[in-house]
Amino acid sequence: MGDCTIRYFEVTDESPYVHFISLYSSKEPQRGAGFLCKRGVDVNKCEIARFYKLHERKVEPISMTVPRKSDLFQGDLYPDTAGLEPSLLAEDWIAGQDAPPILISLSSGYVAPPSKHRDTLRGRPKLPLQSTNSAPPATAASTATAAATATATPVTRETDVGDTPALAKVVQEALATDRERKEEDQLSEILAEVRALKAVVMAQGQRIDLLERQLARIEDGDV
Repeated sequence: MGDCTIRYFEVTDESPYVHFISLYSSKEPQRGAGFLCKRGVDVNKCEIARFYKLHERKVEPISMTVPRKSDLFQGDLYPDTAGLEPSLLAEDWIAGQDAPPILISLSSGYVAPPSKHRDTLRGRPKLPLQSTNSAPPATAASTATAAATATATPVTRETDVGDTPALAKVVQEALATDRERKEEDQLSEILAEVRALKAVVMAQGQRIDLLERQLARIEDGDV
């Protein structure tokens, strides 16, 4: 404790075996530390660990990721890890039995990213059709035709000017809808992470309660 820099490495089966990935550095030294279990990491962002750094008045989460260009699930980064289901009951463990943990795959937490080329507009706005009136021959032009043409021209201009705000409104509504969709996706990710952490805490709490009851029975001589 007391260090301000955290370095993390990748260990492989081939020489040189240890590869430097990245580091985290800050001005405040850590007073304590803890890691999130593997079941809580974000596999969609290639997060291999999440480090909780204890400060004097706060706890800072530090995400450790491995840069990958592919959007697919990176199986080499996420081997099977221990799940919530216990491999032994408390009575079996107290009786001296032993068993390896029951492993689960983290691929179920992977969500395919949306297409990067998704159109932000649900539909292209229809532009108003402008009629092109052919000018009458100069030889056949009359005073009435010239007056009608002069009267129709301002109407066409007013229509063009009036359609511009409508088109801008359609674009603004489409952009607002896309922004709301992104905010909803981010909120869903946060809620999913909170639910996963809550499930882990509840499972650990139940396990602690079970062990405490078993220990109380041992102390009372019931076992």
